[in-house]
Amino acid sequence: MEKEPIFEVKVEFDQPGKKFETSIGEVSMIPFYGTVKGKLFNGIVEPWGVDTQIKNQIGIRHMSARYMLTGKDENNEDCHIYIENNGWLTDDKPSRTFQTVPTFLTDSKTLAPYLHTDQFIGIGSVEEDGLWIRFYPVD
Repeated sequence: MEKEPIFEVKVEFDQPGKKFETSIGEVSMIPFYGTVKGKLFNGIVEPWGVDTQIKNQIGIRHMSARYMLTGKDENNEDCHIYIENNGWLTDDKPSRTFQTVPTFLTDSKTLAPYLHTDQFIGIGSVEEDGLWIRFYPVD
């Protein structure tokens, strides 16, 4: 993407999560936390975020990460942003980049008109320093 992200999340892990397999697929839940920086928002990912991944019988993996950000909006006002970020992978190999579809809810009076009504895409990338999710507006 050539545009600047509205903000980017550095995802960090300190717990292994849980995974189990069934006759029709598998499920894993991966807890995470992190930091957020950008022109619209700066803060943290609260430490109770979780990425739930369900792989079906034909190998399609649905990812749904849900997490809460706490920090300051572009006007330096305290606020929160809840994110539900969904994506799909069709192979079992770890990908260095992937796309997601985020939904945002915020208590920021400044950010709500934008985050609650516009459409966005998330681009996840595995880099030398870890996993990053960057959010961009959709034209």
